[in-house]
Amino acid sequence: MSNTNIDRETLRELADEGNETALDRLADIADAAGDLGELSELLDEGSMHAGFLLTRRAVATGDLRELQRISDAGYDEAGNELDRLLKAPADGPQD
Repeated sequence: MSNTNIDRETLRELADEGNETALDRLADIADAAGDLGELSELLDEGSMHAGFLLTRRAVATGDLRELQRISDAGYDEAGNELDRLLKAPADGPQD
């Protein structure tokens, strides 16, 4: 069995060389650590996986502004989720 305990420095080097799988792995590590700042940086670097992870978190908390920011950063699904939440009927009776 191969060693799957790859250090972050190696992942960062690979990601900087354009390896998308390494970028995704860094996003998974940041997500597991709850490091939203790093996830945002990875999204800014073009990681769509980081966009997915950030979108999932923003939907769970109903953070519309964060969904807009993620969408503006290039992850289109965040815009779709934002539209879905904005179009959802409001809770409770309307007067």
